[in-house]
Amino acid sequence: MNHAILTRTALVLALASLAGCGIVPKKEPIALYSPEATVQPDPSWPNVRWQLQITRPHANELIDSPRIVVRPATGELQVYHAAIWAEPAPDLVQDAVLRAFEDSGKIQGVGRRGTGIAGDYELALDLRRFESDYAGGATPNADIEVVVKLIAPRTNSVIATKTIRQRVPAGGTAVGAVAAAFDTALTNVVQDIVGWTFIEAQKYDVAHPRPPVVK
Repeated sequence: MNHAILTRTALVLALASLAGCGIVPKKEPIALYSPEATVQPDPSWPNVRWQLQITRPHANELIDSPRIVVRPATGELQVYHAAIWAEPAPDLVQDAVLRAFEDSGKIQGVGRRGTGIAGDYELALDLRRFESDYAGGATPNADIEVVVKLIAPRTNSVIATKTIRQRVPAGGTAVGAVAAAFDTALTNVVQDIVGWTFIEAQKYDVAHPRPPVVK
């Protein structure tokens, strides 16, 4: 056995010994969380004949990622260790809003912008907050804030704007408890978005009737 073979053999044995002693770090499992919005259609929402496009929410770089953002103190942002959202927060919000409109049974058509649906209205979303915020307390709140703009594509104008925010206390400091609070916060935000959109678009429709289609 020559010197090169002896050297390689010794290196393999040394690495195996290190792994056995636990010096080589093991891969840490990542916990995935996916908050769900359970929206109940309001009987007061109007049945409408128009279609709606929903844009992907705009968000800053930290929120526009799968990382679960936590604000332990004012002016300080961190992320939870070994835990992420199943999708970036803007996608979670867009999916929840889309499902709520579809499940309402009150709209003729709804889809994501760019999927081929010709929307009579467009819903633009600016996701300002999607974070766990301690706000000086011992346990955090699930904090979601969205600025919603309703746009009439035929005039390319914003016809209504609203800021919607929900803060729901978590049942503890564990990430699982925080994720459960996001279920409630997201449900409340989406419920407000859908109801507000129905009412504002319908008001605009009545005040600005579209010309009849000539056959």
